[in-house]
Amino acid sequence: MPSFDAVSKVNWSEVQNALNQAKQEVAQRFDFRGTKTELERTDTGIVIHSSAEDRARAALDVLEQKLVRRKVSLKHLDKGEPLKNLAGVRIPITIKEGIERDNAKRVIKIIKDSKLRVQAAIQEDTVRVNGKKRDDLQQVISLLKEADLDFSLQFTNFRD
Repeated sequence: MPSFDAVSKVNWSEVQNALNQAKQEVAQRFDFRGTKTELERTDTGIVIHSSAEDRARAALDVLEQKLVRRKVSLKHLDKGEPLKNLAGVRIPITIKEGIERDNAKRVIKIIKDSKLRVQAAIQEDTVRVNGKKRDDLQQVISLLKEADLDFSLQFTNFRD
């Protein structure tokens, strides 16, 4: 029976490359001189430090541009509010990976509402879709690509 998995994965090597490029651009640009603006990788994501809030937001824009160029979806980013302290401003950015249970239920509802002859099941942080016909699975993939979801989806493990 043909099947595939709908997943939400981040290409961490591309994120690291985009972060390195953004660090390099921030270090070289004239408008960042003297603002102590830094981009730092943490366990859960990225933190931007700066002495001014507008420079921190500008560094965030630079990072987003580099991520888009490297084909990393901005839907993976969960940008926090700028936090002000004595040293300046910090913007925490969490990188989300995997499909949360509520979002998986939304994906299954979209599939069931399409009335296609397929079954969808939640398996940890993925959604597995089974069907008798390959064409039905391809229709589900195109349906999910067109759906307006607030998270990024990739389709893996397609089996006949």
